[in-house]
Amino acid sequence: MVSNASSSFIDQTVVPGDVVLDLSKMINQTIKLGEGLRQDGDAISVMKAGKLKFSKPNKYWVETSQKRYVPHVDDNILGIVVDQKGENFLVDIKGPTLAFLPVLAFEGGTRRNIPKFEVGTLLYVRVVKANSGMNPELSSNGKAAEFGPLKEGYTFESSTALARTLLSSPTCPVLEALGKKLSFEIAVGLNGRVWVNAESPSTVILVSNAIMTSESLSGVQQRIMVDKLMQRMK
Repeated sequence: MVSNASSSFIDQTVVPGDVVLDLSKMINQTIKLGEGLRQDGDAISVMKAGKLKFSKPNKYWVETSQKRYVPHVDDNILGIVVDQKGENFLVDIKGPTLAFLPVLAFEGGTRRNIPKFEVGTLLYVRVVKANSGMNPELSSNGKAAEFGPLKEGYTFESSTALARTLLSSPTCPVLEALGKKLSFEIAVGLNGRVWVNAESPSTVILVSNAIMTSESLSGVQQRIMVDKLMQRMK
């Protein structure tokens, strides 16, 4: 039997930072935690976006259709802050484990000037350590002015293959076609997260939908799709 404390989350979409179980209310019950969940005291919280699943008698996990991202040094990625422990932020990067982001790993960071990020903050960061069997380490230092928190906008997940296509040179057809007709900001993480921002919410929606649809289309089909989406906006 599923505890009342968690029943409302079963088969619902959950995101990093969601607390889905309170062990203090589950006296004399033993549970098993599967992928995507972690324990912190009596709280069971979510480490990656997906659907919370339960199987009798006592197993909980987060199910996601996304393939796991395997971190590599110098990858620029989008991470979501899930906690802070000591001198590290714990960041969900869609990998096998959480990553560490030292509080001093920011441009101009000092112990007197430690950034404060709430759970759920989206960060554009770089992988600086990625040893097998250890939590990856991230940094927000670098030449890219975009490193750091990304505010407002809309974030969605993609396959890592689509992320690489979006970052390829020359510019992929869907972004080239969109860029000729619309003004927007975009940040793409090699871990399969995309952030889009624009003055108009309708532009954000159109750009996001076009990118998500583009993966299964040829270059010519991507341009045609963008033209059709633009016509619908008028």
